[in-house]
This record gives sequence, C-alpha cells and structure tokens, in this order.
Amino acid sequence: MKFGTSGLRGPTVDLVEIGAKTYATAFGRYLLETGKAQAGDPVLIGGDLRESSPEIKNICGSVLERLCFRILDCGTVPTPALAFYGSKLKVASLMVTGSHIPADRNGIKFYGADGEIDKADEAAIADLAAIISATDDAPVGRRVSAEDHSDRCLNLFRQRNAKLLGDGALAGLKIGIYQHSSVARDLIAALLSKYGAHVLPLARSEVFIPVDTEAISHKTIMLLKTWAFSHRVDAIVSADGDGDRPLITDETGTPLRGDLIGVMTAQFLGAKTIVTPVTSNSGIEALGLFTVTRTKVGSPFVIVGMEEALAASKDRVLGFEANGGVLTGDAFDVGGYRLEALPTRDCILPILAVLSLVKAQKRPLSVIAQSYQLPVAVADRLENFPVETSAGLLSYLRASGANLSAFLREIGQVTSTNDIDGIRVTLAEGRTIHFRPSGNAPELRCYAEAATETAALELLNAGLTRLRLWATGM
Repeated sequence: MKFGTSGLRGPTVDLVEIGAKTYATAFGRYLLETGKAQAGDPVLIGGDLRESSPEIKNICGSVLERLCFRILDCGTVPTPALAFYGSKLKVASLMVTGSHIPADRNGIKFYGADGEIDKADEAAIADLAAIISATDDAPVGRRVSAEDHSDRCLNLFRQRNAKLLGDGALAGLKIGIYQHSSVARDLIAALLSKYGAHVLPLARSEVFIPVDTEAISHKTIMLLKTWAFSHRVDAIVSADGDGDRPLITDETGTPLRGDLIGVMTAQFLGAKTIVTPVTSNSGIEALGLFTVTRTKVGSPFVIVGMEEALAASKDRVLGFEANGGVLTGDAFDVGGYRLEALPTRDCILPILAVLSLVKAQKRPLSVIAQSYQLPVAVADRLENFPVETSAGLLSYLRASGANLSAFLREIGQVTSTNDIDGIRVTLAEGRTIHFRPSGNAPELRCYAEAATETAALELLNAGLTRLRLWATGM
C-alpha cells in the first residue's frame, strides 16, 4: 500500500486485513496530534460502489470511533460531494475508493477540515502508519455508531450544481449516460434531466467496472461509438468509480481528451489562470487565453499551484488534470450565480460546462473540439511494469543527453526535455513523447503528441515498443 497521485491505494485483501485499520488510525492520530481536530469532533466517511468498500468503511469508522471521533456516514457518494460537505461543515473526511483501478484493489482518500491533504500530510500519516502497524494489535470492531448524513451530503452537492445553469439550459440535447458502476451515475442523470436534456441511461452495472478516463480501453471506445451511432446522441457522458473524473464523448462516441475538457470548462467559467500538470496538452499555452502554470501529476500538486497563484494575487484560478478532473481555486460568477471554490477534482462541473457550450454554440461537439486546434495527444500504459524497472529507466535517461538520444534514436531527434514528472521530450517536427511511472500502481505511462492522429499513434506505439524492449533487456 502506498500514497499515489491522489490518495492511498493497495490490494483489497491488504486493506481489509490491516491496511484500513492502520491508515485510518494514523489519520485520526495525525488530526489529533497536529490540532487539526479534537476528540469528539465529527469525521465524514463515504465510499464507492465496489464490493469491498462497505467493509473498509466500517473498519475505518471503527478505529476513528475508538479515537473518540463522531462518525457521520455519508453513504455511497461522489468524492467531490463528500469533500464539499466537509468544507461546509469544516470537518475532516475519509473516502473509501479505488477510483478507476480494478475491483481487487481499493483505496482511501483523506481530507482535513481545510480540504484535501497535501504531500507533507501524506508523509506524516505514512510515518505514523509504519509505527502503528508494528505496535497495534488491538482487534477492530465492525459495528460503528454512525449518524446517517447521506441525504444531507448528496443534496448539498446537488444544490450546488442545480443552480449553475439556467432553466432548460440543455433542452433539445440528447445525452447518453454510460452508468456502469460510477457512484455519480444517478446524480448526473438527475441534473441533466433537471436542465431539460433527453437522458438515455446506458449499461448500468451492479458489478464494479473500472473505467480510467485517462486511458480508455479499446473495448469501451467501441461501445461508446456503437451507442452514439445507434441512438443518435449529441454526446455521451460518464465518470470514473468515485465521480471525480468525467468522461465525455462527442456525437460520434469519440472521447474528448481530459485536458481539452478542462480548457472548455475554463472558457465556460471565464477563468484567467490555469494550473495543470505537465502531462496536459502542450498546446494550451499557445491558445493565448490563460496564464498557465505546470505542475507534477496529482491533485495535491495542482492544489498547491492554485494556492500559489492566489497568493500572487491572481484571480479566477482553475485547475485540471489530463484525466478531466476539474478543481476550482476561486469562486466564479456564472450568469448571476456564484459557484463556490471546490479545490478537489470534480466530474459534474466539466460535464455541465461542456454540454452548455454545445447548446450555446449550436454546433456538434466534434466541431467545437476541433476549433481549439490543439495537437493530437494520446496516451497508454504498460501494466505490471515493475517499479524498480521504471526507476532504473528514468535514472538512465536522466544521466546524460547521450543516453536519452540513444534510447530514442529510432524514434526521433531530441530537441528539449522536461523532468518535472517523469521525463517529457520534445522531438524534431514538434512531436512530444513523455514517460512517467504511475504514482499508485506498477505501471509505466506513455504520452505522445503530434500534429495528426496517425502521427501521434505511431509515436505512442513506438514509445511503448521501446519500453517493452528495455524491460526485456534488449
């Protein structure tokens, strides 16, 4: 188990046996020892729809109750809804979710009363967990005296989004909703219907289905395209398991890149400053619409970037990641409604923003997307790629320009590099290739950009092939 780009992740069996107990205890002790909370204070707990989440929730609630916290159970709820409720109550919260990873794994996201924990908080909690796992053998009770706050939590988040657009703002649009097992599926449907869209639910599942909005599988894309053709929709929308990342396709079923969704959301809100990781499209700066700050991958880094922008007296600050999750560092005034800041990833805001642009511009979403003229960006990953192998590769590539040039000799000529997170290389002809180990799984991700889709896919496949050869010692 380890902290990744957003929260703790690990095999379900490890979380159930000792991990949830250890890290929930460490979180509670950290809150108490730092004065961020007091005995008797409430702690919110929510979870996603994967099979193991209820048991892990109970374990976490039990140990926090043992530390004299009062548990408020928010049920199965999107992560941004839990975070928003916690921000209004000014209390800590804990979300049991593995987001988009397979069902045999799970995780926990932690929030203090002031919002999502940062990397320093993670390190302190991990240090406490190491001590606790070696000394605490007390049994965990499975019955928690929790207060039910599920309706209050979800209703508050629904109200936040039910005032963003005007009445009938999406009337005339036909929107498919790929429901799978996302905890946000019913909320998305209710909001789109409220705004007048014709909603078409698709493929609801009672078995957990992992959907990674940054690396959508070929099988899922084929499903989306088939539904779009069969039902003649204006778009298909969805979200990952815990509802903090959107998935949006155009009218052909082709998914929009998450960073383009972020740009469209920024335009909808009238943002002036964008904070986004280095993996987001390199063409964002060239649009000339925003001041852009680049960070490492992960919401904690984006949040720090937004805080620094606000401290520098910048306003209308918005963050997003290449997976499409949007964070608001500032409050935004939209048509007379003041949208409060929510500095954690959210899938609902970008879905509403993109669909409202479709309605306002009266153009197909594919045409709107093409109008931004961003370089074509594609990404994929090599699963079961040992962490040690990834570390060895990056050490080799960073050691010298000669090593990097040799590694990429058959792919292209190196013109510049960026090692904010992994190593991102600009090649001749303006192409870009980026290698980055996953922050929460034994995976190595590859990102590629080029002027055309064919060129981008060729570069991506060449990069993946080179990585496979490295892993086999060739």
